[in-house]
Amino acid sequence: MMKRILFSMVVLALASCSLPTRPPVGPTTWMVAPERTAAPRVARTDIWLKMGSVSVTPPFDGRSLVYRTGDQRYEKDFYNVYATIPSEMIGNAERQWMNKANIFSATIGQSNSLFPYYFLQATVEEFYGDYRNQPEAVVSIEFFLRATSAGKPNPLIGANRYTKRVALKDNTPQALVLGQQEALAQILNEYEAQLYKYAGNLPKPIGQ
Repeated sequence: MMKRILFSMVVLALASCSLPTRPPVGPTTWMVAPERTAAPRVARTDIWLKMGSVSVTPPFDGRSLVYRTGDQRYEKDFYNVYATIPSEMIGNAERQWMNKANIFSATIGQSNSLFPYYFLQATVEEFYGDYRNQPEAVVSIEFFLRATSAGKPNPLIGANRYTKRVALKDNTPQALVLGQQEALAQILNEYEAQLYKYAGNLPKPIGQ
């Protein structure tokens, strides 16, 4: 009996050594990164713009893709996540887009220590896939442009909100990410036109 037990243990040990090793299964990562391909505009000011923080309202502020499956029901996909949190991802896309637009002499990030004359902040209110009927990517953003040293009692220059819905070709995570990227590109393109109008009539900084 003891010999049989020892023999079985040896067989199991050899079998376990022969099994192929598999890497641990991790989530699939995605990046929403719209790219501005149009020609740069003619700059309307020689002053630069600083990008402030981008805040994202829950439940869209985490790395997981979010699906809306009912009027009050949202689900997070922990197997499909963004490469970074949406606030950083959208903030980087916004800064790169406005830099290429060439409205200001430069558009710098929040981490830059230089003091700006004009400051742009954004709030992302919706960032999900709507699967209640025809699948759609939904993105809503409100932008706030303000002067930092214009001697005005109300430094707000303009607040603008945009919502875009882009139909998806299927229910895959890739289709959702591409739809969000298209929706974000449409929003940035429309706000760029509005920002260009603002830049033509900006309040002068103190001392200029």
